[in-house]
Amino acid sequence: MTAASLFWFRDDLRLADNPGLRAACARGEALLVYILDEGGDRRALGGAARWWLSRSLAALAEQIARRGGELLILRGDPATLLPDLVAKAGVDYVAWNRRYEDGALRLDKALKTQLREAGVTVESFNAALLNEPWEVTTMTGQPMKVFTPYWKAARARGEPATPLPAPAKIRPAGIPARLAGRVRDVAALGLEPTGPDWAGGLREAWSPGEASARKRLSDFLDSGLAGYRDGRDSPARAATSRLSPHLRFGEIGPRQIWHALAAAREAGEAAGSAADAEKFLSELGWREFSYHLLFHNPGLETRSYNPRFAAFPWETDAAALRAWQRGLTGYPIVDAGMRELWQTGWMHNRVRMVVASFLIKHLLTDWREGEAWFWDTLVDADPANNAASWQWVAGSGADAAPYFRIFNPVTQGETHDPDGSYVRRFLPEIAGLPDSRIHAPWTASAKELKAAGITLGETYPRPVIDLAFGRRRALEALASLPDTRGDAAGN
Repeated sequence: MTAASLFWFRDDLRLADNPGLRAACARGEALLVYILDEGGDRRALGGAARWWLSRSLAALAEQIARRGGELLILRGDPATLLPDLVAKAGVDYVAWNRRYEDGALRLDKALKTQLREAGVTVESFNAALLNEPWEVTTMTGQPMKVFTPYWKAARARGEPATPLPAPAKIRPAGIPARLAGRVRDVAALGLEPTGPDWAGGLREAWSPGEASARKRLSDFLDSGLAGYRDGRDSPARAATSRLSPHLRFGEIGPRQIWHALAAAREAGEAAGSAADAEKFLSELGWREFSYHLLFHNPGLETRSYNPRFAAFPWETDAAALRAWQRGLTGYPIVDAGMRELWQTGWMHNRVRMVVASFLIKHLLTDWREGEAWFWDTLVDADPANNAASWQWVAGSGADAAPYFRIFNPVTQGETHDPDGSYVRRFLPEIAGLPDSRIHAPWTASAKELKAAGITLGETYPRPVIDLAFGRRRALEALASLPDTRGDAAGN
């Protein structure tokens, strides 16, 4: 029997620019497998991400079938399922693309050792990043701690490699009978909600899969890049790429985005300035920096990067946390963001910073509560971006926003949603308020409230906390930490 190759799909659900897949297919017959990881020491996907995964796997299986191959789906612990499959299928070569969170790294290292000891060749590749986390360092070879010098050093390495084409033809290897954990079709994984089915808004907002990712990038370069540098802070505008969930599941890779942008600008097909393009690339850079931090700081999602914050005097207020999760804080920009998240599985980046700051600083709730909620409700819940960004807002992270920078949700709303379009979209119960009151309903007169059909405390909540009190309490908590530095400031 001729030995086969095996490629293990993980967070790289695409055919193009997939170096591990290409290496396996180039050797001849290839067994393509996805394992729904139910290992005990690795973080399980949240609900919204599971919904996305279901749709993405179905799209991937279809694309593989069109090229003559088949996607084998297993569920269970890869630590046992993968070696069993390799042995039963007569595989002598295994490839995968790297992941960078601690649990995945430990799993991959153990599997490499076990398979190589059994005489199997194992190779891993970079499909997720422009630069590996260990490739960008300080002058003394240490990990970087601040974004701007990190991104400058990364850019100095030159353009990323040209993306690889998808395999034109996939020669499938035979799938052994009686495999532990085998799933006959994606639906049998049970990834999508049924009772209740809360995913209607996700289905309306998103179309997972590699083809959709490429179309979204093309549409953005055609019509969304122009004005991106300034427009990206306006939540009511369609001024962002919305590529983040496609990147999170590897339906498109950063090399593809980089080179597509460069080609479109060179051909004069990207309607945007050099400043717009640079700002867009810097968002890829923040993603890269987040993975750099995650790799060099295992457990970033549960441990504060800055050890001083281990002593932070967090408050425990279950009612306030629940109000924040449900979008019932009484602060419209916060509530609109949280409802956008629940309805669509996504939230505008500017609003993410506002809702995170409100939870951490005004409500004095541990940032890990917010990180966990986003992990469960975001379709783009990324192990690096989610943790690094929450710690950035908290002030506990690398290159963090100073803790004393406390976003005022009223002024943030007035600045970035001046006519209230975003708030009205997600809070129809206060849509009748005039623009001057839409971000602070409690300041409206009795006549204005009546005209808008609002009864504060009934049809829309009163504020869960006084902003001045919350700000003062947060600064006092900060001052209680050892070696606190900095003067109070706000925005």
